[in-house]
Amino acid sequence: MLNARTRRDLLIWLLAVAVLLSWAGIRYPHMLLARAPSLTFDETDPAPNTATPRFWLNYTREYLAELRAELGLDALVRDSATDYERVRAVTAWVSGLWRHSGSNAAAESDPLSIVRAAAGGERFRCVEYAVVIAGCLEALGIQARVLGLKTRDVDTRASGAGHVVAEAYLRDLGKWIMIDGQWGVIPERDGTPLNAVELQRALAAGGRGLTLTGVSGLAALTYRRWIIPYLYYFDTQAEGEHIMLGPVGAPEPRAFQGKHPLKVDMYTHAVKVFYEGPE
Repeated sequence: MLNARTRRDLLIWLLAVAVLLSWAGIRYPHMLLARAPSLTFDETDPAPNTATPRFWLNYTREYLAELRAELGLDALVRDSATDYERVRAVTAWVSGLWRHSGSNAAAESDPLSIVRAAAGGERFRCVEYAVVIAGCLEALGIQARVLGLKTRDVDTRASGAGHVVAEAYLRDLGKWIMIDGQWGVIPERDGTPLNAVELQRALAAGGRGLTLTGVSGLAALTYRRWIIPYLYYFDTQAEGEHIMLGPVGAPEPRAFQGKHPLKVDMYTHAVKVFYEGPE
C-alpha cells in the first residue's frame, strides 16, 4: 500500500506529465507521433473534357428541404459567413448528437431517421455520423459524400479494417475536405482544410503544421496515431458506382475483413481523378 505522501507525489507527477504532453501535443505534435507510411499516387491530370459530373447522395429536393427545416439547419449556420464555417458548425453539432457505439447500425440509414433515433437515446457508428453530416451539408447546398477509409490489410484483417468519414466540396477553395464526425475533427495544415489523402501525406511528413479542429492536446495526439492505419485505401459511392483509390502498386481489395465481398466498379491510383470536383 502506498502511503498518503507517496500517493500525493505520484498524482502530482502524473498531472505534470499530462500537462507536458498536452502542451507538447499542441506546440510540437510532429515530435511525439509515429509517422504514417509514405504512399505514392498517380498525379496525372485527368484528360481534357473527360471529367464526369457526379452526384454522391441520392436524396430528393423534397427530402433535403424537410431535413433542413426539421433540424433547424438555417439557424445552426446563421452566423457562418463561408461554406467552411458552415461545415464546421454542422460538424460540431452532429458530433454531439449521440455517443459513439461501434456495434449499432441504424435500422434506417437516412439522416432524418438517424437523428430521430438518436433523439430517442440510440447510439451509432462512425458511418451514421458521416451520413448525417453529408446529408445536412447537401441540404445547405454544399455538395458532400460519404468516404470509406480502409487499412492496407482490409482483405484479411478480422475486425477494425475500416473507418467512415464525410468529405465536402468547398467551391471557394476548389477542393474536397475531410470531416470525421465521430471525433468532431476536420484536419488543417497551415490553416487550409485537408482531404483524406492530404491528411495522410501530412502525417507521413511528420505532422508539422497540422492541426485538428475540434480536438486538442492529448485527444489530438491520440487521433493522429489512431487514424494512420485507415489512410491507405479510400472509397465512395457516386450514382450507384463504387469508386476506390489506392496507392500505386497496391492491389485492388476483393473483400472487407475477409468475408464481405467488395464490388468495386472503378479502381484507380489517380488521386486527381478521385478528387475531381462535382462539375
